[in-house]
Amino acid sequence: MVVILAEKPDQARKLAAPFTHKKGNGFLTIDACKEFPEGAKVTWAIGHLVELKTPGEYDASWGKWSLEQLPMMPERFEYKVMSDKNKQFKVVKELLNEADGIIIGTDPAREGENIARLLIMMSGCAKKPVKRLWTSSLTESAIKKGFSELRDGKQTINLYHEAQARQISDWLVGLNASRLYSLLLQKKGIRDVFSVGRVQTPVLKLIYDRHKEIEQFKSEPFFELTAHFTVSNGTYKGKMKGRFQSQEELFKDVHPDIQPDQNHYEATIKSVEVKEKRIPAPKLHSLSTLQSVLNKKNKYSPDQVLKTAQRLYEKGYISYPRTDSQHITNEEFSYLKNRLSNYQACFHLSFEPTRTKPSKRYVNPDKVSDHYAMIPTEKIVDVNTFQSFRTEEKVVYEAIVKSVLAIFMEDYVYDETVITTAIGKTQFFTKGKKEKGLGWKRLYQNDSTEQAEDEEGSSKLPEVYQGQVAEAETTVKEGMTKPPKPYTQGQLITLMKTAGKHINDQDMKNALNEVEGLGTEATRSGIIETLLKREFIEVKKNSVFVTKKGEILCESVQGTILAKPEMTAKWELFLKEIGNGNKSKVTFVENAKKLCHALIEQATKAIDSIDIEKQTVDLKLEDTIAPCPSCQKGHIVDRKSFYGCTGYHQGCRFTLPKKLANKNLSKSNVKKLLEKGKTNLIKGFKSKNGKTFNAYIVWEDAKAGKVTFEFNNNKKHSSKRSTQK
Repeated sequence: MVVILAEKPDQARKLAAPFTHKKGNGFLTIDACKEFPEGAKVTWAIGHLVELKTPGEYDASWGKWSLEQLPMMPERFEYKVMSDKNKQFKVVKELLNEADGIIIGTDPAREGENIARLLIMMSGCAKKPVKRLWTSSLTESAIKKGFSELRDGKQTINLYHEAQARQISDWLVGLNASRLYSLLLQKKGIRDVFSVGRVQTPVLKLIYDRHKEIEQFKSEPFFELTAHFTVSNGTYKGKMKGRFQSQEELFKDVHPDIQPDQNHYEATIKSVEVKEKRIPAPKLHSLSTLQSVLNKKNKYSPDQVLKTAQRLYEKGYISYPRTDSQHITNEEFSYLKNRLSNYQACFHLSFEPTRTKPSKRYVNPDKVSDHYAMIPTEKIVDVNTFQSFRTEEKVVYEAIVKSVLAIFMEDYVYDETVITTAIGKTQFFTKGKKEKGLGWKRLYQNDSTEQAEDEEGSSKLPEVYQGQVAEAETTVKEGMTKPPKPYTQGQLITLMKTAGKHINDQDMKNALNEVEGLGTEATRSGIIETLLKREFIEVKKNSVFVTKKGEILCESVQGTILAKPEMTAKWELFLKEIGNGNKSKVTFVENAKKLCHALIEQATKAIDSIDIEKQTVDLKLEDTIAPCPSCQKGHIVDRKSFYGCTGYHQGCRFTLPKKLANKNLSKSNVKKLLEKGKTNLIKGFKSKNGKTFNAYIVWEDAKAGKVTFEFNNNKKHSSKRSTQK
């Protein structure tokens, strides 16, 4: 019997869908058929069922945070089954042990390989024969084709080694560096936990650098000379090249005929150049380009785009979303071409395709490695099906389909006119644009973002000729230089992908370009979410800002290797080589251990040399609610899902729930409770039998962390809620 490992239940159902099958408890059974003569069973993980052990599970002394324990270096890394997923693991383990052969059907990428191989290892089945299903689409025809062309497991085992190297080294650097910086900063008076990572920290530093650039920007005046020209058949505007710091400097640079106290002149048209411009359709979407475009147009977060695209993929409507390619092969081009009318009908579009032969701009097998660009599958979406999609699914699917339709359409064509007009020897330049053919832009005629971009530099100009005389009225335009804007979430994705431009060293710049920047297509949105969750950044109206906590960490890592994208470039290059079978996982992990030792020395010096007393005061005033009534040393802060003590790592386990009897507890009420021993009257509690009631919350035993309800009649009723964990 063959067992097929899927990553999630939905994926398992997709893998079984082309065949006659029935449901079991934690698995699906495929009946005997051409592809599986003896039948098969499909079971699944629920994302990760297995994880690395925590420090305290290797050594009890590592359970307590202490500088003396750093760096923590297990002799051998071990895994454990996640406690809340043990039931499904038992199903998987039993099936794998019964199996004659195993087919890995998880997502066709590094982490998908890792999920499956860890399950096989933890089930004691590492020596069983393994095949690999590798498909970029989950349509029934693609799945059948994939099962008929299974790869030998040896062809993808190096992806597992790559993922292991990444996972273990991130454990080493992340846990050691996070404890190191948290403990060192606690010595400075900051009672908080600082999560540090080899990718998230360099990304945070890039955001911080933009923040400092804005903060330190000094606005300065500038002056430009413009002119309004009148000819017999119309008017147009022109501008002299250059910005000047003062009017005096400006008038030194112009022809003597132009004077500050005069603004009416006779001008001559020196040249009229008309060039035809042809703009081909944009390349097909990788995950990063889709995230960037939809953040700009729809303000969707990168994480929202990825999750939506993943749902569409799991339903079989689009190809694998975590792709870094913007190209397809001739095979995909052929099926897209044959289904153009279906894609058009979904969006009520009608056009005759004019580009029916593959162009290397879009169809290039040399630029397709594991996965091709994101495209719709051959599974047709009609109008009714499309209407059943969630709003964000419609937006994502439409963006992907239109990017495909565009490659079969003509270029966007326009004439660009440049008029050079002179007053004496001072030249003014005017640009205009006249559309000749919308081409692929017909798809976006109702798109306000596209329209705004088209309007830039698209002023209509009168017909003029060389040597023509014009009346001119000059104006000195005064303005102030503006600071750069904060990054948007979409720009952050692009920034991570092109982080090489922030590096001076040419070798490292080339290295980052080779691996396409910081993180991978699959992890970039997660990095942003992690920075948000750790409260290092915040998003306001789609712009990303560094918090005080983020500023402190960036100042602390300043000058260390963690602040530099170069480290990630080296890591990603090495990881890529492990995946290709050219380098060793063991070497990579050993290098990570050396890095941990180096960080201890670097971090201690860096933090000792900075003055963060002011930020410390600001952070405490802003974030703390009240002193801890249990240890009386720490402070109670908002921990997102509960209220807890900043002295957690010194042994204080005092916490308060965010919700009690189905009612959220506000910060103001928690403050009252901590300082006065009693909250205001809180309305809307709900008992177990569904009845609502109003009550005060008071201490039953503050030291022990027990609270109780007090009603208007002063009777107390224990909530049986303890704050001690």
